[in-house]
Amino acid sequence: MSAVLEVSGLSKVYGDVTALDRVFLSVEEGALFGLLGPNGSGKTTMIKVLTGQIRPTSGSARVLGLDSAHEGLRIRERVGIIPEQESPPSFLTSMEYLEFVGKVRKIPDIRERADEWFDYLEFGDKKNVLCKDLSRGTRQKLMFAQAFIHEPALALIDEPLINFDPIMQDLVKEYLTDYVKSGKTIFLSTHILEVAEEICSSFAILHRGTLLHSGPVAELTEKGAHLPEFFLSLVRKGTHA
Repeated sequence: MSAVLEVSGLSKVYGDVTALDRVFLSVEEGALFGLLGPNGSGKTTMIKVLTGQIRPTSGSARVLGLDSAHEGLRIRERVGIIPEQESPPSFLTSMEYLEFVGKVRKIPDIRERADEWFDYLEFGDKKNVLCKDLSRGTRQKLMFAQAFIHEPALALIDEPLINFDPIMQDLVKEYLTDYVKSGKTIFLSTHILEVAEEICSSFAILHRGTLLHSGPVAELTEKGAHLPEFFLSLVRKGTHA
């Protein structure tokens, strides 16, 4: 399969802080790829660079064949995004927000699709509630719906399970694993290692802006290893595998 996301020598520096340090990465079509790292490791910065929200200091990133530094708007039009912190506009209701997303993305049957998501994520009783009055978990459901409502070829999602209860986490994990079976791709940023081991087909470990490892999850399981232990051993050493 071809790569839908390619990162080459990518660095991002903020003053004296190096958020990303010459990262090389490739994600193939149909992968459920997990970018793993502790808080502050550079995961969110990576997603912002990939979606053209910030420019790299050096190096390059191509997403669906587009240069993130110069074609960020086109990338954001084509992908689904769940940001680190859920942020639907406070002055719209849940339904109004999804209708707005549908208008921007030119989805003709947006109300029908929105209703499907309200049913699937079990928050139909919040359709007419202002986003500012939603609980964190419900706002997360809304952000999940807006990311996938147009069925993008690639979704970049940052800690999508963090505000969900165990039942909703299971539902979302099932959705993600089914989604990639059709050839679509998911780039998942998380520090919940057990989730990554359970659903991801491949992964990379990022620590203090440096990529320590990248490869298939199956390589670990075939050796009888477990992702959480492997992750902790690398991060504690701060060395490449």
